Amino acid sequence: MARSSTEAEYRGMAHAREIANNPVQHDRTKHVEVDRHVIKEKLDVKLVDIPLVKIQEQLADVLTQAVSASRFQDSLDKLGSGDIYAPT
Repeated sequence: MARSSTEAEYRGMAHAREIANNPVQHDRTKHVEVDRHVIKEKLDVKLVDIPLVKIQEQLADVLTQAVSASRFQDSLDKLGSGDIYAPT
C-alpha cells in the first residue's frame, strides 16, 4: 500500500517500466500505448479537455489517504454510497 499519491505514482511508473521490458507483458498492454496516443491527439486539437479538479473535490482521496470525517461523508454521498447499516 502506498503512503501517498506521489508514492503510488512512482510505483505505477516503475511497474510500467517493468512491463515495457517484459516482452510477454508488453504484448498484452500495447493497447495502453495506443490509448495514450489517442488521448494526446484529442488534447492537442482541443477536442477534449482535462479540467483541474480542486483537492477538496478529489473523491478518490477517501480511498488513498486519511481525510476528515466530514470530507469522508461528503465524498461517500457524492459517490452514491450509503450506510448499509442505516435503518430503512
